[in-house]
Formats: sequence, C-alpha cells, structure tokens
Amino acid sequence: MNNLEFLKQINSYYPLSDETTADLAKICSEESFQKNEHLLESGNMARYYYFIQSGLIGYYTTDDEGNNRYKIFFEENSFVASTSAIIKNEPSEFSIIALEDCSVIKYPVKAFRELLEKHHDLALFHIRYLEKNWVVKKEPLEVSLKFETAKQRYLLLLENKPLHDRLKQHHIASYLGVTPTQLSRIRKNTNKL
Repeated sequence: MNNLEFLKQINSYYPLSDETTADLAKICSEESFQKNEHLLESGNMARYYYFIQSGLIGYYTTDDEGNNRYKIFFEENSFVASTSAIIKNEPSEFSIIALEDCSVIKYPVKAFRELLEKHHDLALFHIRYLEKNWVVKKEPLEVSLKFETAKQRYLLLLENKPLHDRLKQHHIASYLGVTPTQLSRIRKNTNKL
C-alpha cells in the first residue's frame, strides 16, 4: 500500500511515526467496488474501515415501506465506516453503498484497534478524527435535520456544488426526506432566487 493522500489525511489530524506508518501499511489493502455495490449491509457486523481514493459513497437506512433514506454522502479522501456499530460491537443499523465506481483502502477493524493500543500517535489521530467528524461536523447536521426545512437543507447541499452535481435526483430527494416531485418544486423555487 502506497497511498500518499491516505497518509496525508491521517497526518493532518496527528502525525504518525515511521514505525506506526509501517505497521498501519501492513494491515491495509486496496479494493474496488462497482456502482451500487455494498461495502456494508444493514444488519451485518462492520469489519472494515475504508478510505475513499476515488468515487462517491452513501450511507442509508431502509424505512418500513422499503424506501432507502440517505443519511450522508462521502467523497474522495474521506474515511468511511459504521463507527457506532464498531464502537458498540453490534450489527450496523445502516448500509454503506458505492454510488459511483469506487477505489478504497480498507483496513480490518480488529487489527486497527490492536494498533490503537500499541501506538499512541495512531490513537491520537483516531480521537481527533472522531472529535472533528463525529462531533463537530455531525452535530450541525443533526440540528439541520430536526429544525430546517427541506428547502433550507437543499440550499446547504448546494453549497457543495461538486457533490450536489454528482448525486442522482433520487439520492437528493431521499436525503432531504421528500419525494422526487417535491424536490422538483424545491429546485424550481430555488432557481428563482
């Protein structure tokens, strides 16, 4: 495994020693997923962490009527996992799917958690990553879901135009919790602004 962007992202949270980097490289492998292929299905144990080298990934749950409800999307240079399922050692409550053909670096949960015990610098990376991405970034998302209208959330999604443009309309509608027809109305009204 020789991915400079992977290590650059990790080191942006906390710099790793050469020894830690070498140990981490030993447990990493590269894998490709085709569009619409699952990295993890709801009800299964989360066995891997992933780093997206290329492609787009979505997290979704399925409601009682069988509709997929997208929770969040991840682009290149993002770390992806069912973090709460890993922490609780329980099956994942949501699925992780490739929305485009994807290339990832994957590393097993068990081996990575053993390295966290062994390497203080890797543990500090992990803590800082979780703080930034699962507390600082996630809280505003949860507040947005609870208090903002679909139109307000659509405008927020539009702020990341490259991501917006990569998503299919049914993914956006699902993410906003609206029907495709309602999304069309929101888009029409937004274009008038």
